[in-house]
Amino acid sequence: MTVTISTPDKLIFEGEAKLLQLPGADGSFEVLDRHAPILSLLSKGKIRLVENGGEERFFEIGGGLFGMAKNACRILLTA
Repeated sequence: MTVTISTPDKLIFEGEAKLLQLPGADGSFEVLDRHAPILSLLSKGKIRLVENGGEERFFEIGGGLFGMAKNACRILLTA
């Protein structure tokens, strides 16, 4: 799946991933490749991203919005 993580001012990450773990406003959740469409508020916490090659990345966030449709994820973080 394609993942884009950005703030209103800059692009933080853009690439392919096979797994995302996110700090949702109602609790943490995970999405995998080909997940059903979803929209969620994000709270303060850590995003765990696993790239297709297996490399893990972590992003500390203060909150934001997550959306997924057509195997593309967009994460807009609060500035």
